[in-house]
Amino acid sequence: MSFPKNFLWGGAVAANQCEGAYQEDGKGLDIQDILPHGFSSPPTAEPTSDNLKLKAIDFYHHYKEDIKLFAEMGFKVFRTSIAWSRIYPHGDDLEPNEAGLCFYDDLFAECHKYGIEPLVTISHYETPLHLAKKYNGWASHELIGFYERYVRTLFARYKDTVKYWLTFNEINSVLHVPLTSGGIMTPKKPLSLQDLFQACHHEFVASAKATKLAHEMMPDAKIGCMILAMPIYPLTPAPDDIIAVMKADHFNDFFGDMHARGIYPGYMKRFFRENGIELKTTEEELRLLRENTVDFISFSYYMSICEGTSGQAGIGNILGGKKNPYLKDSEWGWQIDPQGLRYILNKYYDRWQKPLFIVENGLGAKDELCRDEAGDLTVNDDYRIAYLRDHLQAVNEAIEDGVPVMGYTSWGCIDLVSASTAQMSKRYGYIYVDRNDDGSGTLKRYRKKSFYWYRDVIHTNGACLTAGKTR
Repeated sequence: MSFPKNFLWGGAVAANQCEGAYQEDGKGLDIQDILPHGFSSPPTAEPTSDNLKLKAIDFYHHYKEDIKLFAEMGFKVFRTSIAWSRIYPHGDDLEPNEAGLCFYDDLFAECHKYGIEPLVTISHYETPLHLAKKYNGWASHELIGFYERYVRTLFARYKDTVKYWLTFNEINSVLHVPLTSGGIMTPKKPLSLQDLFQACHHEFVASAKATKLAHEMMPDAKIGCMILAMPIYPLTPAPDDIIAVMKADHFNDFFGDMHARGIYPGYMKRFFRENGIELKTTEEELRLLRENTVDFISFSYYMSICEGTSGQAGIGNILGGKKNPYLKDSEWGWQIDPQGLRYILNKYYDRWQKPLFIVENGLGAKDELCRDEAGDLTVNDDYRIAYLRDHLQAVNEAIEDGVPVMGYTSWGCIDLVSASTAQMSKRYGYIYVDRNDDGSGTLKRYRKKSFYWYRDVIHTNGACLTAGKTR
C-alpha cells in the first residue's frame, strides 16, 4: 500500500453546516438559514428555531479547539468554505464586511500554525439570501458580476495563505436541487429547462472568471472545480439499459467537460436542440470558457447508482437513480460501493487528463457515546473505520492504475449538520460533537475510535491500511 509522498490527507466541512453564528459580526442571511429540514423540504419565510444550522456546532467560536484536534490527527489539508454572506452580507454590496474577512484570516492562520493547508470552497450551498430573493440566484446573469467581486476580494485578501481553491461545490447538483445549489427561488417543478441550463451557463462563466483571476493574482495557487460523482451501472446488459446509463452519465460528465475542456459538448447541444433550449451566450463568454480551464478536478463520492428500463428507485440520492441489488445500504439508504471510487477515479482521469482530488467521502451513521477502558467518552465506530478503509484501499488501487490523486479529505471530519436532512444524528466525523436533533447538548468534543485510526493512516501514509492497525 503506497500513497504519493506529498499526498494531502485531511478532512472537509462547509461553513453553513458547522460555523453557526448566523447573524454575528455583520453576517447576512443565506439560503441555508431558511432551509431547516434539508434540501428536499420547502424553504421557510424567515429563519426558524428548529434550524440546527443557525448554531450548528458553533465552529465559529470553537475553531481553535477543532483545528488543534485536526492537527493531532496529522491533517495536511483542511477543506472548508467561506460563507459568502459573511463577506458580502447581501451579496450585491459594494464593500466587504471586514469582520467576516478577519474571521477567515484567523481561521487560516490557525491552520498554518499546525502546518495545515486550507482548501477553500468559494461557494458551498450558501448563496446570500438577498441574491436568491431579488435576482432568483444563478438564474440571473447579474450574479456573475457579484461573484467576481466576491472572488477578487478573497484572492486579494488570502493570496498568501490559501493555495488550493474550488469554485462551486457539487456544481452538477443544481439540476436536482436548484435552490440549495444555485440559490434559485423558483420551485423545481415550474422551473423551465431554459432557465435551469441558463443558470448552469452563468455558473460556468463565473467559474472561468475565478480561474482566470486565480492564475493572474495567485500564479502559484491551484484552482479546481467540484463535482458530485456517482458512478452509474446498467441494471442489465440490455442495450436499452446501456444507453440509459450513457444518457444519465452525460448530465454529470457535462459539468466536468465544461471545466476541463471549456467547450459545450455535442451531446448537450443535441439535448438543447431537442428541448427547445437556446442559451444566451456571447463570443467573449465562450472564449473565456475555452481559455480558462481548471488546474484539477475535485469531487465528492458516497455511492453508486444504477439505471435501466426497470428497477427500484434509490433512496436519498441527490441524483436519483435505481437501487443496485448487489450492494448494501447505509442507515440512510445510500448504497456502499468502495470499488465505485476506483472506477470513477479511472474514468475521470481517462476523460479529463487532469489531477484529481477526493474532497468528500464518508459514512453518515448514528453514533452512540460510551466509555472506553480509561473511562473516557468515545464512540466505537468500527463500521466507519471499515467503510473508510475499504474506500481508501480503492483509492490506492486507482493510484496503482496510474491515476494522479492529489489528496483525500473525508467529509464531516467533525460531526456537523447534515446537508440532505439537516440532522445532527447523521454523523460523519472522527470527532463527536454533543448536540442532538432537538438542539440540546453541551457542544463538547470527544475523540471517536476512528480518530486514532485515521491518525495512524496519515502517520503511515496509508501503509497501515493493509496492516490491520485500527487501535
